[in-house]
Amino acid sequence: MDVSRTRALRGPNMWSRHTAIEAVVHCNDAERSLERLPGFEARLRQRFPTIGALRADASLAQVLEQATLALQAQAGCPVTFSQTHVTPEAGTYQVVVEYSEEDVGRLAFEQAVKLVSAALDGSEFDAEPVLAQLRELDEDIRLGPSTGSIVNAAVARGIPYRRLTQGSLVQFGWGAKQRRIWAAEVDATSAVSESIAQDKDLCKRLLQAAGVPVPIGRPVDSPDDGWAVAQEIGLPVVVKPQDGNQGKGVTVNVVDRAHFDIAYKAADEIGQVMVEKFLPGGDYRLLVIGDKLIAAARRDPPHVIGDGTHTVKQLVDKVNSDPRRGDGHATSLTKIRFDDIAVARLTQQGLTPESIPEKGQRVILRNNANLSTGGTATDVTDDVHPEVAARAIAAAQVVGLHVCGVDVVAESVLRPLEEINGGIVEVNAAPGLRMHLSPSFGKGRNVGEAIIGHLFGTGTKAEDGRIPVVAVTGTNGKTTVTRLIAHMFASCGLKVGMTNTDGVYVDGRQIDSGDCSGPKSARNVLMHPDVEAAVLETARGGILREGLGFDRCQVAVVTNIGAGDHLGMNFLHTAEDIVLVKRVIVQNVAPNGYAVLNAADPLTAQMAAVCPGQVIYFAADRHHPLMATHRAQGKRCVYVDGDQIVAAQGVWRESIPLRDIPLTRGGVIGFQVENAMAAVAAAWGVGLDWDTIRRGVGSFANDADNAPGRFNVMDYRGATVIADYGHNGDAMKALVDAVSAMPAQRRVVVISGAGDRRDEDIRIQTEILGAAFDDVILYEDACQRGREAGEVVALLRAGLQGASRTSYTEEIVGEFLAIDRALARLQPGDLCLVLVDQVEEALAHLAQRISEG
Repeated sequence: MDVSRTRALRGPNMWSRHTAIEAVVHCNDAERSLERLPGFEARLRQRFPTIGALRADASLAQVLEQATLALQAQAGCPVTFSQTHVTPEAGTYQVVVEYSEEDVGRLAFEQAVKLVSAALDGSEFDAEPVLAQLRELDEDIRLGPSTGSIVNAAVARGIPYRRLTQGSLVQFGWGAKQRRIWAAEVDATSAVSESIAQDKDLCKRLLQAAGVPVPIGRPVDSPDDGWAVAQEIGLPVVVKPQDGNQGKGVTVNVVDRAHFDIAYKAADEIGQVMVEKFLPGGDYRLLVIGDKLIAAARRDPPHVIGDGTHTVKQLVDKVNSDPRRGDGHATSLTKIRFDDIAVARLTQQGLTPESIPEKGQRVILRNNANLSTGGTATDVTDDVHPEVAARAIAAAQVVGLHVCGVDVVAESVLRPLEEINGGIVEVNAAPGLRMHLSPSFGKGRNVGEAIIGHLFGTGTKAEDGRIPVVAVTGTNGKTTVTRLIAHMFASCGLKVGMTNTDGVYVDGRQIDSGDCSGPKSARNVLMHPDVEAAVLETARGGILREGLGFDRCQVAVVTNIGAGDHLGMNFLHTAEDIVLVKRVIVQNVAPNGYAVLNAADPLTAQMAAVCPGQVIYFAADRHHPLMATHRAQGKRCVYVDGDQIVAAQGVWRESIPLRDIPLTRGGVIGFQVENAMAAVAAAWGVGLDWDTIRRGVGSFANDADNAPGRFNVMDYRGATVIADYGHNGDAMKALVDAVSAMPAQRRVVVISGAGDRRDEDIRIQTEILGAAFDDVILYEDACQRGREAGEVVALLRAGLQGASRTSYTEEIVGEFLAIDRALARLQPGDLCLVLVDQVEEALAHLAQRISEG
């Protein structure tokens, strides 16, 4: 068994909507069925007994699939999907296994390979430490309960999200509608407010000035200074760091100097020390979001209950063995810390770690009740007095926190704080939410939903954080359609983010160059805070490599499939195989969105069956059976009627004269008419008004600046020069139809071919061109892509054998030299089609030659 490639599919892909590890696995003859491997399954189960059922005819690739899924599932990862695809190449499989965290998925796959190899050769493999490693890695990198609850609430509302780091920094929504959180802190909260909350003394003084009850006390410089303050305000006291969080370094109910010195040392390790009057009563955490009290919990300090048999230390170990308790914040409870502070608290109770408490005796391990030190929480949300809630909300607003944890110490929250000598002891930015989500006792509160409601509104004001997203794919015409749709968005004043094979553009400015039709570029556009609408060219390569860069789109446009392109690569050998990749954008249309499909292209039209939304068909022939049926059903169609493009639904119609669409040159350029129809249909599907659509298609200039390499027409000494990036058989047919409608005395074409295409795909281009052009200039340059020198030109030359029209051929090394040679041969009235490879460079060269005239 050999694994030749492993990929992480980070978005919806041709296999599923799940994120997944995809690997190419090669198996020899014996490894294609377990029946040919006697004893293998027994050795496998000896090493990993819980792998699950295996079919007798399963290949090792399928065993690898099942092992990768089972290892993740048994490590606690929420994964369910896996698949093994048999490729056309004998013994070669594509193994696809869902992951919830990429690093965990990759590690699980690596360990599954080791497991299968160990079962093959009889070597050792211990599953338990592997599962422990996977579990530890998953706990380390997955979102904690606080951030996870907010993300889950966003997903429930259909709001897209993206983790920006492996920590808790998360973006919700896209473009100009995005919001960000860091754990339970929102982007609108200022650094000033956060700093005030961290400075306990300053925070307390601001609260006091606003009439919020707080304990007396102040910062101190030394243990002696602190003890003097304690004597001044009266014992017992609380010793804590002035700038701290999660209860670190906090000691409460300090009553003597020995305990004070231990407490001072613990606080001093965190920062400047404060001493405050200890308020009697329970410890409550009130969660304020916006201007509302959302949840409240009573926090109890970590403790154990004696059984008359076990020591305190043994009882702590027993409590810490609870699977709900972990070392960090990934679990609903935290293990009880057994340190100097815990020992000091035991001393106050006349106990040591080796003492055996009486049965039923409550042994306190700490006075502060933070969950991070092993405390428990009881939900008391429904008990909070309105006056207590009002003081908590006032405290959050005085500091300026949008999500705020207000710590209250009082005998009860059933009565106003002023009546029972209670007070607010701390105000916390980015509060932990575990105690409210999964309290030890009482009802859990969906506080994540409240935070999302604060960010994106509720009820009639609720938003989903999405901007209009149009995805465009196909064999030919993708870039032109993408640019035209983006131009229409811009025509109504929107700031548009666009990706295509030329680069990434935001509000008309290029921010990246090269082929940017993949998921990384799409994610960058959707992350840009200025983007109000996105138009994303979505090529085959990116979908195969990584999946989509978005979860769903409002409109998906498929221009055509035709005979396909890039065949023979990535196990895609037929046009039907290409459909499986291209239709991914259609499968991920929003339920209220549209797929714009070419009705005249059978492979494209059949994608309607997998669209979750509705379909807009387009075709030049309005009488096409599919178009006629679609129209009869009252559904949307775009077609050509005489000299105009018509959009129709039932008896409703809108029309745009072809003479008003410069791209089509008055309707003469057939493939540009199709591109215009696709773009108009997409704009209709996304909801642009018809004045904007007309203005957009009417002002779109198909020149080298606006649509480089997309049928750019120029004049050179009375001859017509056309530059285009066409590079497959379907493109050649469309170009021949287009130039045949344009007058010319002599027709010249300059062409090379991409070396990564099949031989027949390179040959067919000149077979088509040979019937339409008098002169053919073949060139070889940067597009050999792994082929030997002269190999591509030889295939192009072979395609010209028996050409019905071509009477002159020439072969040149260098794209620019070939262009110069063609221009030098032109006479007034001639037409020259230049099929460029290095688009920007070739167009710049052409522009220079034409300017020299």
